[in-house]
Amino acid sequence: MKNIYKYLILLLSIVVLSSCTDSIMDDVNKDLNHSSTAEARLLLPSVIVESAFGTTGTDIAWYSSVYIEHSAGTFGQLQTADTRAGCREASLFNNSWNSIYTNLMICKDIMTKCSPTGNEPGNYYCLGIAQLLSAYNLAVLTDMWGQVPWTQALQGSSNYQPAYDKQQNIYNSIFTLLDASIANFSKTTNSVNIAKYDLIYGGVISKWKKAAYSLKARYYLRLSNRVGGTTYLDNALTAVTSGFATAADAFIFNKYEATATGENPWYQFYYDRSYLAVGKTLYDIMVARNDTNRIKTYFLKAADGTYTPAPNGTAIASQADGTYSLSALTDAGQTAATPLMTFHELKFIEAEARFRKGDAAYKTALQAGVEASFTYNSVTGGTAHYTNDVAPLLTSGNELKQIITEKYIAFYEFESIEAYNDYRRTGIPTLHNPANNFANYGFVNRLPYPTSEVTSNSAHIPVVDIFKDKVWWAGGTE
Repeated sequence: MKNIYKYLILLLSIVVLSSCTDSIMDDVNKDLNHSSTAEARLLLPSVIVESAFGTTGTDIAWYSSVYIEHSAGTFGQLQTADTRAGCREASLFNNSWNSIYTNLMICKDIMTKCSPTGNEPGNYYCLGIAQLLSAYNLAVLTDMWGQVPWTQALQGSSNYQPAYDKQQNIYNSIFTLLDASIANFSKTTNSVNIAKYDLIYGGVISKWKKAAYSLKARYYLRLSNRVGGTTYLDNALTAVTSGFATAADAFIFNKYEATATGENPWYQFYYDRSYLAVGKTLYDIMVARNDTNRIKTYFLKAADGTYTPAPNGTAIASQADGTYSLSALTDAGQTAATPLMTFHELKFIEAEARFRKGDAAYKTALQAGVEASFTYNSVTGGTAHYTNDVAPLLTSGNELKQIITEKYIAFYEFESIEAYNDYRRTGIPTLHNPANNFANYGFVNRLPYPTSEVTSNSAHIPVVDIFKDKVWWAGGTE
């Protein structure tokens, strides 16, 4: 009997083992101690940090600073960008392109998880944040490149070669995403506590809602030269009323650390490579406006003890050797914040929209923008600068120039992307890089499509000349 029992046990074991073999083999390479999927809130830190660092804080911003003549390239790739010799290279913005699409993919994952049919259907605030960050990243993407893959993008192996969408259609998606985020931020219940994962506002959803409205104001103004007469100016002003109420509401990432791996990317670039100096165009504008307090705050003196900006497009090779003045903001900015959108930007938007609508209250908004921009950089004298140096310049036919010029100065240097967008939209201020007038080069109206697209999706890439072809909202065709 013992032998029979042993036999039956052995047979049963063989049957069980053989029937479970496929299942066991499927699990061999799985980490059974950790979940294979992450909660939506756990994905927030990654997409927030990379939106600030990779989208707003690195290559696109550095090159924009050179193109808009906040800075002059004095070494390496930024010097060739300043002379236009290296602007067409597909490798320049590969990292930025891929980073933005990674952010969009993470946002899509969060939105899927938090949708009514997902596994976190009541997580409205994560959903709203993902929608807002998706709109933000998508706007930077299309602002820089024009037509980009969108409706067929983010499909993984299902579509390695997505078609390109027109910029005007992409902007429709941006507004749809922002409206959806506002709707989710307006809901009074949420099933998940996101405070410690929200590295922008710490879970204060009312501020995310203000950020969404403020971004709508930015994008309505962006399109106002191209679409609908005064309708988009009206839309921008309506959005302003629900946007940032004070500087404390601004859409800013402020979690950098004083370490080699956690510091502000401008600071890291400054000390690792030293490719940029103060641009003469910006410096001369500030001198002409008696902008002494900001000059002292913005810039370091050169080795000879004077402020010596680098001539845009013709600077000699100089790698932080004292030949030219460098940025004092970056020099002291190891933990400086990355602004995705500031309160002073919103006030400048209001000033422009009101002026173009014929509303004399634009002066009040302009003064608020000037004063807020001084405060943002811890500069004194904002009210005096407006009263003594800006207001007298608001003569008939000169008003828009003064609004955009003050905005341009305020955007040095961490907001260079928006300065670049404003110039492409308005042509203000006057730039002086001689390469802008070279026969084979010119002003850089858009970024070259990156290596990853050239090698894998060339059949769909629009044929554009970065020096001649403007993006759609700046007056180009598509």
